[in-house]
Amino acid sequence: MKKEHPLSALAAYLPKGSFDLILPFLTDYKVHLTVTRERQSVLGDYRHPVAGKGGHRISVNSTLNRYSFLVTLLHEFAHMITFELYGHSVAAHGKEWKHEYSKILKSFVGKSLFPPDVELAIRQSMQNPGASSCSDEQLMRVLRQYDDKKENHYLVEQLPLHQLFKTKDGRIFRRGERIRKRFRCEEVGTSKVYLFSPVYEVELVEN
Repeated sequence: MKKEHPLSALAAYLPKGSFDLILPFLTDYKVHLTVTRERQSVLGDYRHPVAGKGGHRISVNSTLNRYSFLVTLLHEFAHMITFELYGHSVAAHGKEWKHEYSKILKSFVGKSLFPPDVELAIRQSMQNPGASSCSDEQLMRVLRQYDDKKENHYLVEQLPLHQLFKTKDGRIFRRGERIRKRFRCEEVGTSKVYLFSPVYEVELVEN
């Protein structure tokens, strides 16, 4: 279920001191912002106006820690501004979006909004932003340190070879070898092979 929030209520999801910085984006662009329950496939989402009707629509997962929430929101702001400038004429995560995202991130660093390790990871990410904070592995690792800890949950890269693990949808896999940037994992029961990001969070299953 999605929840509508008065703008002032958003401060509870954000790092202290950042609300006044994001407010102009919301008001100047007339953004319809929703805070939604956890979604497995995305952290946030941007939808542009259709046929000139309606406003910009952005949603962000409510379960994110406040630093991840802000980074995700800025990611979606970059999509919004890129659409305003170029419409459908550029790639979703092309050089134009990367330029806008880097420019937005730059305006949020150096203001004591983030812990030092998150700030450093963001500055490094600004050089070549990924398609999502999840695709920037180092930023994802650092942001995860500020999540509420879940018992028996680990990143795929933290598991030993052949360790069984369960994904959020209940499927069980056995961790295999690393292939380039991802881990080859076999689904127990079907023997199908899937490639997992090293920073994908899973639940440990006893072998």
